[in-house]
Amino acid sequence: MKRPEEAGYRDYVTTRMDVMRRTAYLLCRDWHLADDLVSITIGKLYRHWPRARRVEYLDAYVRRILVRTWLDEKARAWRREEPVETLPEPPVLPPDDVVERVGLLELLDALPPRRRAAVVLRYYCDLSVEETAEILECSPGTVKSQTARGLDALRALVAASRN
Repeated sequence: MKRPEEAGYRDYVTTRMDVMRRTAYLLCRDWHLADDLVSITIGKLYRHWPRARRVEYLDAYVRRILVRTWLDEKARAWRREEPVETLPEPPVLPPDDVVERVGLLELLDALPPRRRAAVVLRYYCDLSVEETAEILECSPGTVKSQTARGLDALRALVAASRN
């Protein structure tokens, strides 16, 4: 890559890093894995930067790389799991507003990966049905059904937790 192209890449990545990390965290619910996903994503972006910088909606292009990377990692996560002899100490409970946020994240965690991706892309990233369908490589109808089923599951989980 040429120096002017590399400077543009560096500028883009430094300005969008926080958004990528938050999106990755919402998908995987683990800051360490989120950082890994972002690292893989920016590596892939670097490799394709000459082509990517000419894309009309670069944020959508990068978000697509991030979601696909997460789905790939999710498919092979069982390979990295290792049993341990003793369980870690239970965490100290955080303040109420953090408890609500953690509760919401745990509800998101209960969704299957593609439904979670559809809900995060539609409601956190505020993407249209068509944009979400393009990222997930499915039809708009599939996005609508996955999002609706995801929201129904979240509502059921909230109702069950209140009883």
